[in-house]
Amino acid sequence: MTEILLLLAGFLGGSINSLAGGGSFIVFPALLFAGVPPVLANASNTYAALPGYIAGVVGYWKSIAPYRSRLPYYTVVPLIGGYFGAELLLRVSNAQFETAVPWLMLFAVLLFAFGSALAKRLGGIGGGRRSLRIVGAGLLALLLFGISVYGGFFNAGLGVLQLAFFAVAGFTDIHAMNGLKLWMSSVVALVATIRFAIEDAIVWYQGSIALVGVVTGAYVAARLARYIPTQLIRALVIVYGLGMTGYFFYSVYFAA
Repeated sequence: MTEILLLLAGFLGGSINSLAGGGSFIVFPALLFAGVPPVLANASNTYAALPGYIAGVVGYWKSIAPYRSRLPYYTVVPLIGGYFGAELLLRVSNAQFETAVPWLMLFAVLLFAFGSALAKRLGGIGGGRRSLRIVGAGLLALLLFGISVYGGFFNAGLGVLQLAFFAVAGFTDIHAMNGLKLWMSSVVALVATIRFAIEDAIVWYQGSIALVGVVTGAYVAARLARYIPTQLIRALVIVYGLGMTGYFFYSVYFAA
């Protein structure tokens, strides 16, 4: 039953990632319910999500290609930030991380629900390339570093934060933003997965079952995407995410 749960959760998570995002809201809790300790479940979720990010980069390459000159920047900063985030995760205990999980889930769900509106508002404030002069390239790099640290520590909601970053940076092409977002997510997940593997913090058996489900679900959803209303999927993900957040708050702070 555990294997079926993880495979199904991975399939649903991969499908939702392809259609609307938010797959971590399903895969991460499933790993916890399968008996994986919180820190290891979070690390294993990052490992399971990695192939989907890489596949997304391949799919969006035409949109990424015009920005090839910026890829070193969008590689180095997420690489360093993702490493520090992974290192931070490895330095907290399961009990400490378990206490933080409800708050991280709530933050990620709220980002998922309101991130698009936030990105548009930030993009309007940024006013195109003027934002680089107003905010300053150094502050943008610091913002990207902080977002990458978050991604290395807790994967859920990372994409929304990255889209907000691109809005502040003055991007308007949503396809380029999505492609570059997936590129940076791949870098963060890759360095975090390597760090977790070195520390033996990935539960390979359960994580690999979820990974197979994620890849399969992403492929199936990509083929059926035109027939499935994205807004309905987003609404269901938000409701599910809030439900899981409530469950974690109850289990951590109120259960005997």
